[in-house]
Amino acid sequence: MRLVRTEDAVGHVLCHDMTQIIPKEKDGHPRFKGPRFRKGHVVTEEDVPVLLSMGKEHLYVWEVTPGMLHENDAAERLAALCLGCNTVASGAPSEGKIGINAACDGVYLVDVERLNAVNATDEVMVATRKGNFGVHEGDALAGTRVIPLVVREEVVQAAERASRVDAEGPLMRVEPYRLRTAGIVTTGSEVKGGLIEDAFTPAVERKLEGYGVKATFHAMPGDDPDAIARAIHQALDAGVDMVVCTGGMSVDPDDNTPGAIKRAGARIVTYGAPVLPGAMLLVGYFDGRQGGCGETPAGGVPVLGLPGCVMYNAATVFDLVLPRVVAGVPLVKRDFVELGEGGLCLRCNPCTYPLCPFGK
Repeated sequence: MRLVRTEDAVGHVLCHDMTQIIPKEKDGHPRFKGPRFRKGHVVTEEDVPVLLSMGKEHLYVWEVTPGMLHENDAAERLAALCLGCNTVASGAPSEGKIGINAACDGVYLVDVERLNAVNATDEVMVATRKGNFGVHEGDALAGTRVIPLVVREEVVQAAERASRVDAEGPLMRVEPYRLRTAGIVTTGSEVKGGLIEDAFTPAVERKLEGYGVKATFHAMPGDDPDAIARAIHQALDAGVDMVVCTGGMSVDPDDNTPGAIKRAGARIVTYGAPVLPGAMLLVGYFDGRQGGCGETPAGGVPVLGLPGCVMYNAATVFDLVLPRVVAGVPLVKRDFVELGEGGLCLRCNPCTYPLCPFGK
């Protein structure tokens, strides 16, 4: 930092905000009072007369030297590490910061391992919202920031290497919702026989509708495993994009739903998840099947076996998994293992999901 004549400051970076006061003509109260130039502003020829009119004949500036980057230039390079599919910068960099927003509705995905590697680099940072949750177009996803006013270029280069963007692509993206239809298979002889009202199906339909998915097939096959498997195949033959089996997924010997899903030919990814409520979730795929959305989802057509808690709890494991399923993101066992941290619902009253810690 050094003090220079204002006329000699062109091309240099201001070290502090410069306040301008423009008084009113009669009563003397200011018509404007506030920062005219922000810390980090690069002085231009056009700025010189304005600064002189503010009584600033000398300025404290950072000298831009080879191997050093202005905070805004560095912020743009950090943002480039983040801007994946269906994400956009919120505007030009300001004070070393750039925001990143969603360009469409979908599920927000972030590579946490590489994000941590970038944030392990001193003097730069990327802050994001929690990944794997649904977002709307325009929602804030992340913000980048350079800590000092000027930063050594080698620091930014270290962050770029840590991100492995050249080999693996940007750190984040938004996958749009692709699945549009669902088949619901409601198990249970008590429901089939009309002994109790089916309260499970309407609850699932409401959840699906929140992501633009319409239930176009519904069957109530009772408890017979063969009948449940046939109903699943009927749903698949009807061209649905996903299959949801309701009616409970307990370990009771008379609960035949998990076995029926496997008997139907599904490749089971998980039966069980470290989430409460919802530990008995089953997720699998019918490999090679094409849904009505006109494309074969990555990993095949998903099938979910839902535990009974989905019927009466405001937020369950279903809410944590559904955004990625509807976006056609193939899930593997590790995705469910990682749900353990944050997987305990605190049962807030009233429920504030998804603004609560559940799943985060």
